[in-house]
Amino acid sequence: MRVDVLGVGFDNVTMDEAVGRAVKFLDGDQARYVVTPNPEIVEVCRENPAARAAVNGAALVLPDGIGVIKGAAMLGTPLKERTPGIEFAARLMERMAAEGKSLFLLGAKPGVAETAAQRLAAQYPGLQIAGVHDGYFRESDPVAAEIAHSGADVVFVCLGAPKQELWMAEYGPATGARLLCGLGGSLDVFAGTVERAPEFWRKHGLEWFYRLCKEPRRIGRMMKLPLFLVHVNQEKRRK
Repeated sequence: MRVDVLGVGFDNVTMDEAVGRAVKFLDGDQARYVVTPNPEIVEVCRENPAARAAVNGAALVLPDGIGVIKGAAMLGTPLKERTPGIEFAARLMERMAAEGKSLFLLGAKPGVAETAAQRLAAQYPGLQIAGVHDGYFRESDPVAAEIAHSGADVVFVCLGAPKQELWMAEYGPATGARLLCGLGGSLDVFAGTVERAPEFWRKHGLEWFYRLCKEPRRIGRMMKLPLFLVHVNQEKRRK
């Protein structure tokens, strides 16, 4: 059973449980994908039926933002814990490295994925980098074919929402990968071009505020958070 938050169904799992499920997917015979919505993405899904269908069609829907956790609690259906996409990816790569699984990196500006690949290969000995491709492409079929040719077990799809969710839903099977993970701007963090918030900020659910301080231009996107809480409160009253 999933926990419904404004039309998006979240899997009520801990980080350990999420990673465990993802690892099991690698032994399957079909392509599955993971999404990590925050309040901003939930708001996009409210307005975009195609995005909502793609998000809800994922094998794992993990609550990335603290706002989702608070929203679920306000609705009387609390989630176990926040499972940030970048931390989920790190835990998954640990398991992949131990088993010699391969990873393809898709997204970000030209050169970023290559740098991320070098750093991840050094950080996770045993992790096989199957290939990389930047996010600036017009035709998806050749990209999916390139991933399929690489033989990658897992693809990190970092194209931003909802593009990455729509892409995984449509092209996931064509990649030949067993698992695809939509991870937004994670490649920039893996490459070292963007710094994550210090642990104190993350621990207290303030990573969004730290990023806003570092990147004031994000204010337009951040306005989705209070709007999300307004919609949650309206839903609570209807219930």
